[in-house]
Amino acid sequence: MPELPDISVYVESLAAKLAGATLQRVRVMNPFVLRTAVPPIASAEGRRVTGLERLGKRVVIALDNEGGGDLFLVIHLMIAGRLQWLAAGAKPAKSALLALEFDAGTLVLTEAGTQRRASLHLLAGREALAEADPGGVEPLAADLATFTERLKAENHTLKRALTNPRLFSGIGNAYSDEILHRARLSPVTLTRALDDAALQRLHAATREVLLEWTERLRDEASKAGGWPKKVSAFHPEMAVHGRYGQPCPVCGTPVQRIVHADNETNYCARCQTGGKLLADRALSRLLKASWPKTIDDL
Repeated sequence: MPELPDISVYVESLAAKLAGATLQRVRVMNPFVLRTAVPPIASAEGRRVTGLERLGKRVVIALDNEGGGDLFLVIHLMIAGRLQWLAAGAKPAKSALLALEFDAGTLVLTEAGTQRRASLHLLAGREALAEADPGGVEPLAADLATFTERLKAENHTLKRALTNPRLFSGIGNAYSDEILHRARLSPVTLTRALDDAALQRLHAATREVLLEWTERLRDEASKAGGWPKKVSAFHPEMAVHGRYGQPCPVCGTPVQRIVHADNETNYCARCQTGGKLLADRALSRLLKASWPKTIDDL
């Protein structure tokens, strides 16, 4: 799922292309993508773009509304949704779910697979937009005190807390892995068990990882003509996420993983868990007593 760095670069790229542009036509190719009926989607046509925003993991396009109050197109990419930018007049692929045709060009929403989780909402007014916000603090704007308060609001594992949109805005599976590796913390450590030193490391790591990857993706988009064309949760430059079995860039130990449903947590046992292997809820139950307890046993 595209997270804070990816969505930030999408928003920046769109802001450069849509400054002062007018939305001429909304084409909904798949009825499941549109999740609101009021106001009607046709009411967005003919409106001028007044701004681009990020709301958690959502892209928000603000439109003027002569009737009073702004309209907001809110696009949630979920796991497999992606945005494409086409020149004005270019036809989107038949697989496209949505096309927003501006006088400056066309924004197309696509989604891999068949689950159709990506969505578009049209909201009227700031109050409606605020209601769509899960309420997580912006991790890059939170000082240590605010970060700590949110982290310890509930006693959950670090992985769960960082990816909870009610606590932190825009952090998902990929960057939480990278943050915890940078902070040298186990993903299953409970939030209220952290001492001051660990909290400081985690706060610093969160800022560093998100800023570094936003800058990296911004540079890649610039080199690709001003548009992020390869949005992915997996990058070879990442330390642990998506790198199961590959060497940790810090200590060389093979990266380990915990698999649960559709989610996968990647970590370095040497750097983050003191050499302990974490139960993966599937293979460890199958092997029972034969499950290796440490990375050295493995």
